[in-house]
Amino acid sequence: MSQPTGRVLTLLELLQSGGVRTMAELADRLGVDGRTVRRYVGQLIDLGLPVESVRGRYGGYRLARGYRLPPLMLDDDEALAVLLGLVANRRPAGDAGDTASVTAAAKIRRVLPERLVRRLDALLESLAFTSPPGGPAGPDAATLLTIADAVRHRRPVSIRYADRAGRRSDRTLHPYGIVSHAGRWYVTGEDPGLAENRTFRLDRVADARALPGSFEAPAGPDPAQRVLSGFATAPYRHEVTLRIHGTAEQIRTRLPAAVATVEEITEDPADEPAVEPAVEPAGEAGPAGERWFRVELRAERLDWLPAVLAALDRPFVIERPDELRDLVLAVADRLASRARRA
Repeated sequence: MSQPTGRVLTLLELLQSGGVRTMAELADRLGVDGRTVRRYVGQLIDLGLPVESVRGRYGGYRLARGYRLPPLMLDDDEALAVLLGLVANRRPAGDAGDTASVTAAAKIRRVLPERLVRRLDALLESLAFTSPPGGPAGPDAATLLTIADAVRHRRPVSIRYADRAGRRSDRTLHPYGIVSHAGRWYVTGEDPGLAENRTFRLDRVADARALPGSFEAPAGPDPAQRVLSGFATAPYRHEVTLRIHGTAEQIRTRLPAAVATVEEITEDPADEPAVEPAVEPAGEAGPAGERWFRVELRAERLDWLPAVLAALDRPFVIERPDELRDLVLAVADRLASRARRA
């Protein structure tokens, strides 16, 4: 927690203790000058806290009368889970998500027992991060709540969406569910105008409002499965088809559902290529239940796939594209050459 942020939290705690706090007292307790105290008070006001200025000889600042946080009864494990969640999801300074995290942490710390506060502070002071604050942008809170309400009550929504190129469009959506995946939030549902299932990133939704009417959610995959399937079949530069011999679990360790579709081959191919590995025919179980699977995926680049296939260490056949076959052979030749030099 940065030093200025810690002082703002300390200021909030001082005001929460009740009564009027003079400028001199606050400056002394925070170790800053009066101008900085006024700036910290302004930050609390910007966050929606009712800080009042009291004029006169004994004037200063206080919280609005009757404003008091209710008791919050959390045991050690619960408090740890909440505060670590706030820390893990921190945002860059100035981001709306960062503001919400800071005020939430301040409110929780204010009502916890002193013993627990000291222990949690010791933990937060001992934490280190291997990457700076940030990560994917979070969705707008109003947008998220509007769409969540539409999902619950099966109501259509109108959204204004910006695609990856920044092109904006107005869409109507029958939302089936909200999914969090790899640090991002998505809404999946049907676009009734196109009669297609669509998935939208919520941080790209500029506006959402409920529309009259209702819809029936279809049977079938749940929202999470729909999102993963959408990732695996999205249009990209290269369409890749492989045959891999192994188990579905082995293949999924390197090619999860968000990357590829995996289907067991139940029929024997009529024209197996000469380079087909000498293993059990397709559709027949091999050792430990291994079989042939057809794997399909789409990718903007192919240079990451040779390493994935090598890590799988299972027999495979590249059906398409030819560029991937050439790339795998080139990588194999390069590795063999280096191994011989060594």
